[in-house]
Amino acid sequence: MERPSLEISLPNTPEEGKLYVVDSLNNLNKLTVCPDDAQHVLDEEDENTGGTGGYTAWSNIRNQCLFVVTLILTLIVSLALVSFVIFLIIQTRNKMDQLSSRLISERKSIEELKKMNDMILKHLNQSGIKE
Repeated sequence: MERPSLEISLPNTPEEGKLYVVDSLNNLNKLTVCPDDAQHVLDEEDENTGGTGGYTAWSNIRNQCLFVVTLILTLIVSLALVSFVIFLIIQTRNKMDQLSSRLISERKSIEELKKMNDMILKHLNQSGIKE
């Protein structure tokens, strides 16, 4: 069985004529694909565009612009979130450095206190032996 060809050779017609023919073929295809309920949608589309398909072209351009704007906004929000995370990492590192330096100084203070305690105990032991 032969399948009908979807390619249609258009004679040398002006550009608007080609668009009209293509739009008419699209409408015919929609009529065969769409149920009868959708016929009023096609009629409204023809009234809005004058049958040239201009509405769908502007709709496609609008959808593409909306997609690009959404993509840009998403990238900006992502960049802001990444910057915030980097800021938090740097702040956490600074706090950890401060905490570790404080722990090191407290460890030195504790060691000095232990040495002083040992010296006091030795002194008390020596003075207790003499008495």
